[in-house]
Amino acid sequence: MPGIHCSYAVTVPEAPVAAFPFLKQEVRKRCSSMSGSVLVSAVVGLLINQVKNSKTAQGLVGLKNLGNTCFMNSILQCLSNTHNLRDYCLHSSHRRDLNNNSRTNTALMEEFAKLIQTMWTSSSSEAVSPSEFKTQIQRYAPRFMGYNQQDAQEFLRFLLDGLHNEVNRVTVKPRGTIEDIDHLPDEEKGKKMWSKYLEREDSKVVDLFVGQLKSSLTCSHCGFCSTVFDPFWDLSLPIAKKGYGEISLMDCMRLFTKEDVLDGDEKPTCYRCKSRRRCTKKFTIQKFPKILVLHLKRFSEARRTSKLSTFVNFPMKDLDLREFASENSINAVYNLYAVSNHSGTTMGGHYTAYCRNPSSGEWYTFNDSRVTTMSSSQVRSSDAYVLFYELASSSQM
Repeated sequence: MPGIHCSYAVTVPEAPVAAFPFLKQEVRKRCSSMSGSVLVSAVVGLLINQVKNSKTAQGLVGLKNLGNTCFMNSILQCLSNTHNLRDYCLHSSHRRDLNNNSRTNTALMEEFAKLIQTMWTSSSSEAVSPSEFKTQIQRYAPRFMGYNQQDAQEFLRFLLDGLHNEVNRVTVKPRGTIEDIDHLPDEEKGKKMWSKYLEREDSKVVDLFVGQLKSSLTCSHCGFCSTVFDPFWDLSLPIAKKGYGEISLMDCMRLFTKEDVLDGDEKPTCYRCKSRRRCTKKFTIQKFPKILVLHLKRFSEARRTSKLSTFVNFPMKDLDLREFASENSINAVYNLYAVSNHSGTTMGGHYTAYCRNPSSGEWYTFNDSRVTTMSSSQVRSSDAYVLFYELASSSQM
């Protein structure tokens, strides 16, 4: 029954048990007395348990390169191994959100979910073609039309934005209202800004990937500190330059959150002084997301003509980011589960992915159509470009 391999949206037949020939005989006997809808629920449960308990790990399916689409394949494999997003697709929970919203634009989420379902329920190890998905992502973001090499992090941003828009639980966005919250303590102000964000942008994608950044601007003349709170989907980290070859991910985080001096032409207007003053600016993390995406800025922003191949040493487990928290935070420890890699130069490069299978806990290399097992000791390399971390409190393993 080929439909079972690519989707859990099952049509109930008149003779339900006969429609599922892959069920064992004793299971078929027990199922014969079930109603169609109950049987479908049971079969979907069996399939999901098969995915989770199979000794042969599922999700080890390559993606065909459609012509310089390795950037897309790399990110898709990282998202496929994001277990909460994978389960959202496998349980067809996205359908509920799509139906509740009665939207006409649902094709991107549908094709993404169909692709994830195929990758995790296919009985074959043959590579899958993501051509239908590519058709939909380039309709949403025309910059991905054609077959030119693209930036993996930019692709991730556009894809998550597109998926979020289609499953946003907010169907009618409230009018923007101006509310004076500057008098509130920072913690209350941050919560207020977060709730206002969720009034407009609220989805499973937001639940997983979005955090909140706090920007503090302190006037060097009067000492007044103004704070702004913004949502973030990922953090783009500058690569610290040192005299020797290797730096740590914490070095990059410290450089990102380092206090900057705004002077000269960059002087902002102080809220209290009412005139332009020399100020200091600093970032801290107000709200840590369940999935933290860290983008290592290897390419020059101007023309992408140069690439930093510095080895950034990042932890596989227990990445403790509490020192970068705005408030005392107990949930700021992360475990790595996927890496999007870029090898080569800006003129001729190639993307791959290293992912930890959420069912088996083993690491695999995804190189377009090829999937091979790897040692966890091989995950760190100077090709690492986009790192995917999961909050330790929400990890399965």
